[in-house]
Amino acid sequence: MMLSLGMFVFSVETLAYDELKRRTDYRHARSARIGARDAVQFVGPGEDTISLSGAAYAELSDGAASLDDLRDMASSGDAWSLVDGAGRAYGAFVIEGIDEGQSHFLPDGTPRKIEFSLSLLMVEDEPTA
Repeated sequence: MMLSLGMFVFSVETLAYDELKRRTDYRHARSARIGARDAVQFVGPGEDTISLSGAAYAELSDGAASLDDLRDMASSGDAWSLVDGAGRAYGAFVIEGIDEGQSHFLPDGTPRKIEFSLSLLMVEDEPTA
């Protein structure tokens, strides 16, 4: 297991991502001052996002079915627990978006390669799973 989002497990058999990026923002209020830099005050945490990207190959997994599972999860609007393979809990995340690209098609139109990216947003809600 590389990572799990709720009950969905990222792995070679489902979707193995090549890259994980995390961005954490912090909010600061600004007040203009004459003849000096703006006064800045920390007002709390901002958005915390994670993006996953990779490719699924028909010989190794059914990437299309896994992406459909993730789309069903996203459509529920629920927050899901995000935990990596080492046991680190990231918190509750919603799926903000899923991008998919298909290439290298078999004669029946089945893609041999599905590239994907997934955008997750941390929320304060209680996770569903």
